[in-house]
Amino acid sequence: MSDSTQDERIKDISPLRQALVRPELGSIAGAIIVFLFFGFLAFDSGMFSPRGVLNWSTVSAQFMIIAVGACLLMIAGEFDLSVGSMIGFAGMMIAIFSVTLQWPVWTSICVTFVLCIALGALNGYIVIRTGLPSFIVTLAFLFILRGFTIFFPQLIERKTIIGGVSDAADGDWLASLFGGKVGEPVFVWLADLGLIDVFERGSRAGQPVVDGIPALILWAIGLVIFGHFVLTRTRFGNWIFASGGDAQAARYAGVPVNRVKILMFMFSAFCACVFATCQVMEFGSAGADRGLLKEFEAIIAVVIGGALLTGGYGSVIGAALGALIFGVVQQGLFFAGVESSLFRVFLGVLLLAAVILNTYIRRIITGEK
Repeated sequence: MSDSTQDERIKDISPLRQALVRPELGSIAGAIIVFLFFGFLAFDSGMFSPRGVLNWSTVSAQFMIIAVGACLLMIAGEFDLSVGSMIGFAGMMIAIFSVTLQWPVWTSICVTFVLCIALGALNGYIVIRTGLPSFIVTLAFLFILRGFTIFFPQLIERKTIIGGVSDAADGDWLASLFGGKVGEPVFVWLADLGLIDVFERGSRAGQPVVDGIPALILWAIGLVIFGHFVLTRTRFGNWIFASGGDAQAARYAGVPVNRVKILMFMFSAFCACVFATCQVMEFGSAGADRGLLKEFEAIIAVVIGGALLTGGYGSVIGAALGALIFGVVQQGLFFAGVESSLFRVFLGVLLLAAVILNTYIRRIITGEK
């Protein structure tokens, strides 16, 4: 076919425009800037030593776990503001089941996962059946779950913090998947080679300062890989984009929009429960105040990652990079000796910048002026 007969609606897209419409663009640029900034400001403080890397990697992994669930749900066109309360509720249920009721920890974890996923399904079902905005429905569950998280331990234990989980979890096969570490022999070997520092005094004298990779980080990496694969390599991923882009048109095309949205609410609850379980196993206790504001941090990470608030557009990799930015900045301020309260200022500025950038990208995509 000659050029003269080519459909005039088909136009070559410039490389610059292709780059601009990538959801990850803002988060990639942000990550590079953040690393360069703290590399210059806090390099000598130990931020990029093995122990420092472990610190900000662990914090980033926390954000990353809940950001994956929030990302897929937002791409599907919905929000979940109950994530933070779900984290506190799940942790408290594990502690009550295992410490107060003395169930095996693996049973406590499994029952808690089932309960949280069921609550996620209930969130989605109410949104679908009533037609109410997910913002309102999940905001209600934010207060309901937080109220139960405070009420149950006070009713049973007369306190809002339940400890003793570490003792109950000792030797439990499932607890080790959430609170254990992997690669200990490798880090001992690296310490013997002098590549990793060792403790010079105390009960851990001679042991490496980094003795393994926490399960939390592995869960974060696994969920990011899973979410990215589902979103970009499966038909269900196309359904997620379609459900958030134009739900009615997706229904006409045969996409089970209601089922997709409910499953995404369930997955969001699952991610919150993973976070809560890792947290409880790490600290050995559950507190009624755990998870406060985590829902907003997850949404901010997703927005920084390039997702549109209107749904139908986003990237799990971008959300993971947004979470990485959070972790690096939070710990970087500590290593640099900067007042930690400025972290919230940074979040607000970054959110505003990300929304402005994403709005500009949406106009490029849709051709709006």
